[in-house]
Amino acid sequence: RKLLPAIYVNSSFNYCGLIFQELFVQYLATYSYKHGRGKEKNALTYSDLSHTAEECETFQFLADILPKKILASKYLKMLEKEKRDGEVREDDEEDEEEEDEDEAVDEDVGS
Repeated sequence: RKLLPAIYVNSSFNYCGLIFQELFVQYLATYSYKHGRGKEKNALTYSDLSHTAEECETFQFLADILPKKILASKYLKMLEKEKRDGEVREDDEEDEEEEDEDEAVDEDVGS
């Protein structure tokens, strides 16, 4: 029994990997074109790809890689809102901790 040289095996695997990547990208593009606005515009757009990544369960893992486009001003507003919400949550957590401490003191005094 003869073993194939390592170089031949590695190049075969690399070639197969490239073929699989090409087929995957082709499938993603075709699916996005058919289920997006590509037919209307006769073109595949980034929004078609991001919509597919968000909506199709098969491509869900691409949602972080292909996010929907938003304006920088909207993004900055979102960050401000998150920051304000985070500050409110921290204040609420501090209030809850103080209430818990007060209840513990009241229980100790009551016994």
